[in-house]
Amino acid sequence: MQITGIQQTTLVDYPWKVASIIFTAGCQFRCPFCYNPQAVLPELIARYRDQHIPEETIFNFLNQRRGLIDGVSICWWEPTLQPDLYDFAHKIKQMWFCVKLDTNGRDVNIVKKMVEDWILDYVAVDLKWPLSNYEKWSWIVELWDFLENYKELLSFLKSWVVDYEYRSTLIKWFHTKDDLDEMWMYLQWIKARYLQNYLPEETLDPNFVGEPFTGVELQELKKIASQYVDFCSVRW
Repeated sequence: MQITGIQQTTLVDYPWKVASIIFTAGCQFRCPFCYNPQAVLPELIARYRDQHIPEETIFNFLNQRRGLIDGVSICWWEPTLQPDLYDFAHKIKQMWFCVKLDTNGRDVNIVKKMVEDWILDYVAVDLKWPLSNYEKWSWIVELWDFLENYKELLSFLKSWVVDYEYRSTLIKWFHTKDDLDEMWMYLQWIKARYLQNYLPEETLDPNFVGEPFTGVELQELKKIASQYVDFCSVRW
C-alpha cells in the first residue's frame, strides 16, 4: 500500500463512528480543483515516496488506538488503485475495527468482493459532476469502462445491506443549475447524500478559480437534494 498520511481522529468522515483516516496515493482523475497534486501526479508521488508510511507503522498505530476509535476510513485519492487493498483492509477488519472505503467508483468488482466478504462496513462514493461531464473535467482516458463500473456500483449498493453514501464537493459557478439538477436526479432514492463545500487551496490546475457557496446557499441546496433521497446533510 502507498500510504501518504494518517489522521488520528475524525468525528465527521465516518458517520456515527469515531474513526482514524488512512490516506492512499494515486488517482486516475485529473480534476482541476484537486487540492493535493502530490498524492495524484505520478511524478510527485515518486518524488515524495520516501515520506510514505510503511504498513507496519499503520498497524502499530491502530493497535495503540484500540478502545479509542470504532473504525478506520481508507480514502484519498483512489484506494482501489492499490493492488493489495483487499488484504490491507482485511487485516484491519481482523483487528475488530469497522472499515469504511472512499472511492470514486472506478472498480465495482473489488468493492463488491470486499462487501460480500464482510470486510467493508461502509462505502462512500464521489459524484463529482453529472456523468456526462466526466470526460471533460476529469481527463479520464477509459471513460466507457469507468461509467460502466460506476453505474454497476450504484445498482449494487442500492440492492445490498451495507451502509453507503454518495457525496459531492460543490463549487459556486463551476457547478451550474443544470449540473446540480442532473446530479440530484441521478442519485434519487439512495440511502444517504452528503454535500461538501469547496475550500480554495493549492489546486492541481494552478489557474483554477473556484468559489465556495455560503452556508445559506448550501442549506438551500440541501433542501432541494433532500427531495430525492432518504437522508441528506451538509458536511463541513
